[in-house]
Amino acid sequence: MAGRPRGVDDAVILRAAAEVIGRVGPAGLTLAAVAGEVGLVPGTLVQRFGSKHGLLVALAEQSARAADARYDGLRDGHASPLAALEALAVESMAPMTTPESFANHLAFLCMDLTDPQLHEHALTIHRAQETAVRTLLTEAVAEEELRPETDTASLTATVQAVLAGTGLTWALDRQGTLPHRLRRALGAVLSPYALSPDDPTAEEA
Repeated sequence: MAGRPRGVDDAVILRAAAEVIGRVGPAGLTLAAVAGEVGLVPGTLVQRFGSKHGLLVALAEQSARAADARYDGLRDGHASPLAALEALAVESMAPMTTPESFANHLAFLCMDLTDPQLHEHALTIHRAQETAVRTLLTEAVAEEELRPETDTASLTATVQAVLAGTGLTWALDRQGTLPHRLRRALGAVLSPYALSPDDPTAEEA
């Protein structure tokens, strides 16, 4: 069967690659499997990406380019900074719908930690999330959702660590859904800093 090298955008191919990784992990990913997802022959992917590693680097690069835009749009659709932060927590792990898919994406992250090209893009995504979390926490202080003395830099690091750990814990104990666990964990982290409308500190802020 002839391929359609000019009929399928790279973005479609990379989205298919991400879906295949979610099902079988990076070790099980093949150019043939991705090509089959989008109706191409494996040779077309070789022409475009060179190899399986080239495809993975292209996927990581695309994710890094899209990170800032993805986080920038979150605040617009939510009534408050903390509501946007909750959405960020959930959406950042949206592809991980089962413990198995979480494990497969985690395996890709493990590759990010050892492969210099992949690590560069993974770090870009991490820093984009860090900026987004800190921005939302700072806005939450300004809008009196959080106490004025909140150290947003320190809290940002805690939020990121807790979200990553929550995903791993959920994949291990498999209790409830990941979105519910993420919301609950985020609420527990933010609770000591929360500023209710009738708190005397709110009037002083």
